[in-house]
Amino acid sequence: MYMDIIGFIKNFLVMFVELAALFLVISFLVSLLQQVVTEERIKSVLEKGNKATGYLSGTFLGALTPFCSCSTVPILAGLLSSGAPFGPSISFLIASPLLNPIIVVLLWKLLGLKLTVFYVVSMFIFAVLAGVLFNALGLEKHLKNVQIRRKQNENGEPESKWILALKDAWNFFYPVLPYLLIGVLIGAVIHDFIPAEFITAIAGNDNPFAIPVAAVIGIPMYIRVETMIPISEALVAKGMSMGAVIALIIGGAGASLPEVLLLNKLFKPRLLAAFIIAIFIGAVTTGYILYFIF
Repeated sequence: MYMDIIGFIKNFLVMFVELAALFLVISFLVSLLQQVVTEERIKSVLEKGNKATGYLSGTFLGALTPFCSCSTVPILAGLLSSGAPFGPSISFLIASPLLNPIIVVLLWKLLGLKLTVFYVVSMFIFAVLAGVLFNALGLEKHLKNVQIRRKQNENGEPESKWILALKDAWNFFYPVLPYLLIGVLIGAVIHDFIPAEFITAIAGNDNPFAIPVAAVIGIPMYIRVETMIPISEALVAKGMSMGAVIALIIGGAGASLPEVLLLNKLFKPRLLAAFIIAIFIGAVTTGYILYFIF
């Protein structure tokens, strides 16, 4: 029993230090990117070129911007109210939480390079196709009339971009620290105390129905990526299928409950339902492709 507790504490500390270090480093780098990729530049890029490049640009820029879906919605509202094209803006909305650098790097640690590349390519294609489909179905008419008031920036001495990036990295990290601790704690408990046979019986490779169930659970359940990744790592180690894990992550990161509540201020019911269904289909499809190919 004593050795089990020592092992549990060791696993907890190793997981926490690794994830915290990754989060801070990537947050610092992303802050530097966000100082260049502003909302005005996003709108400018989306309006340039033909429709095809607009969708690709929307998806790519979404991957460079805010970490969580909740912070993406205000930017989406600003883009749409200022006249940015609808389809590429939807691609931006979907790509932002699913392809941000934090989740990609943490998934690399969890899944390895090969599966992470598969995830990135799949989510990029999914974001582009979702934007194209939403535009083709004429769902733009189901937007609510939301006007965004921008605050004036206070005049003052500009800070060094490096100092600003350091402050941003800490400001990003500090609010998610409790979620990271909770996720690592749950992951360490699963790793050290939950029998592998229990996990594999419910969501192992022999149970393909675990994939849509995981997607359904993930969509209404608000689990931040910082919490989900260490839990997923422990579940994979215990035998949960990669397909089910990916479906859970996509569902939870792509359509979290707070995001849906925010989008309700911007989307009418039909557009909101289409968004949730799209995330579910993307989660299940990606999960099954992963299940059958890998």
